[in-house]
Amino acid sequence: MARRNDVRPIVKLRSTGGSGYTYVTRKNRRNNPDRLVVRKYDPVLRRHVDFRDER
Repeated sequence: MARRNDVRPIVKLRSTGGSGYTYVTRKNRRNNPDRLVVRKYDPVLRRHVDFRDER
């Protein structure tokens, strides 16, 4: 079975702390049509910061 990439695309989450660190995840485009913002750990800065969906 193939995945439907139009419903759950792969997105990069880039750190807003300026370190350039990224996470890769999938998001549901129907539930979250805007940019995704998640608070995660940035190992370069060694603290939690907001990670924003990069297009």
